[in-house]
Amino acid sequence: MKTTASSNRYSLIDAVRAVAIISMVIYHLCYDIFMVYEVDDRFMFYPWVVIWERSICFTFIIVSGISLNFSRHAVRRGIIVNLCGLAVTAVTMIFLPSEQIWFGVLNLIGCAMLITYALRKPLGHIPPAVGMLLSFLIFGFLYGVPNGYVGFFTAKLAELPSALYFTDLLAPFGLPSPGFYSSDWFPLIPWLFLFIFGWYLWRFIRERGWDDLFRFNVPILGTIGRYSLYIYMAHQPILYLICAAVFGHF
Repeated sequence: MKTTASSNRYSLIDAVRAVAIISMVIYHLCYDIFMVYEVDDRFMFYPWVVIWERSICFTFIIVSGISLNFSRHAVRRGIIVNLCGLAVTAVTMIFLPSEQIWFGVLNLIGCAMLITYALRKPLGHIPPAVGMLLSFLIFGFLYGVPNGYVGFFTAKLAELPSALYFTDLLAPFGLPSPGFYSSDWFPLIPWLFLFIFGWYLWRFIRERGWDDLFRFNVPILGTIGRYSLYIYMAHQPILYLICAAVFGHF
């Protein structure tokens, strides 16, 4: 590891993002092998796999929230990420309808960028430590909304009325109909609040003068992290082609 004193980039954040993207590619390769090609359709339900998948999601969303603090073109970036998410939806609908994606992680991040940026002034009046605590508590309280309850993460406090879950049009907000399915789904409730947690986290770090610790550069990982969106868009088609070649069919 080395520092780049002349650079203003917080390269360690790129490295963390790179570790997440590498882990995600490996996870999706396993998903394609075990779930799409049905080598072991219990794969996604093993506890260690659930923890692995959540760790990737948490890292991506928190780092995306952190990175919004550095964006000079947040609205444009948010629109681009949303368009990439819509492209993923279109491709999966056409070529892999059984694994189609509706409001996946890219649409979540794109919308969270736009919403958080629009609310940056009122959010900025809240001290970072308080903002971190509140956003994480709200995230935990609303974590079960997509599954019909509120509580704290998997601890249920109250069931929500089934009448709230009447249309897939509300799926982006965490209120899908009973028949809704998406192989990658991250609704705004609760995940927006984890994104906001990341936004506050960086402000907390900077407020305490710890930001220089993130100027360390890990050359290979730093490069991978800077191109994470391109890798995300390209990796699944490549993995599908590899799996198709190995298993002999699409």
